[in-house]
Amino acid sequence: MATKPRKQSDLAPAQTDMLWLGLYVLLGIGCLAFMVFQPQFRKEAFLGLIITLAALPIGLRATSQSEQSAIDTELSDRLDRLAGSIEVMTREAGLSEAAKRVLHRREERDLLCTEIERDIADEDWDAAMVLVRELAERFGYRADAEQFRARVEAQRAQSMERTVHDAINNLGALVSDHRWADAFAEAGRISRLFPESPRVEGLHAHVEEARNRYKLDLERRFLHAAERDEIDDAMGLMKELDSYLTEDESEQFREVARGVIGKARDNLGVRFKLAIQDRNWVGALDVGERIIAEFPNTRMSEEVRSMIDMLRTKAATMSSASRATAPEPPL
Repeated sequence: MATKPRKQSDLAPAQTDMLWLGLYVLLGIGCLAFMVFQPQFRKEAFLGLIITLAALPIGLRATSQSEQSAIDTELSDRLDRLAGSIEVMTREAGLSEAAKRVLHRREERDLLCTEIERDIADEDWDAAMVLVRELAERFGYRADAEQFRARVEAQRAQSMERTVHDAINNLGALVSDHRWADAFAEAGRISRLFPESPRVEGLHAHVEEARNRYKLDLERRFLHAAERDEIDDAMGLMKELDSYLTEDESEQFREVARGVIGKARDNLGVRFKLAIQDRNWVGALDVGERIIAEFPNTRMSEEVRSMIDMLRTKAATMSSASRATAPEPPL
């Protein structure tokens, strides 16, 4: 796309001056040439050179007159504004601070309101309330201050309610997972952070009550499993229940626990013997390791320890053989 040639008036002032300067130089060179090569016209050429040199400043000034006029206008406007600012400073120099606050109270009020709005958006409630008090007590805009105060209190209450709600939900998840130490710590943290919220009252007691309910449920399930000879379930429940009971509380379950432990030991012994007879070395190794872990101080555990290396060797051989004879998966 062809560019449109610029008009002479579109050129920058410095470019225009250079064009005129070049024209005058050419005229001067022409006059000098006539003086050298045309001696008969030396007088006229000399006169032309004098006229060219005399007209040079006038031409250059004429070409930049419009640009200089715009510069002068802008400079004049700036000087007027500067003079106005100096006049205001001079007029206020002798005033007291109180008088200056009166003169600029609207600007300061607008600035305070802007900062209060920013603090509300950032949920910096304490900083917002400081500026609200400043707006009311220092500048006297009490109606505006009360409106801001109501907004800050309402939005702070909503924000706190959301935060408390999320914290209590997190506490509920800890209780559901039976993580009692973490739940008690979280209840204390929430109570310290939000003491003014009615929802945090009694959180510690709530966690304690939930823990007691779960302990009672464990006791009931353990007794039922022992009564129905569901020995594996009873053993698992007994291990979990052990962390909830004090020494005195565990006394009432001692006989039932002995019976469950005896039956569990006997059951494991029977399963171990059957696995050995069936040459199920992998199963025998699994049951033998359970006997050593759960009943380490019994004679049965000593017998299993004497066989454990042989069982591991046979179980490894049996696993390798099973993998070798297993059919390949279809492609």
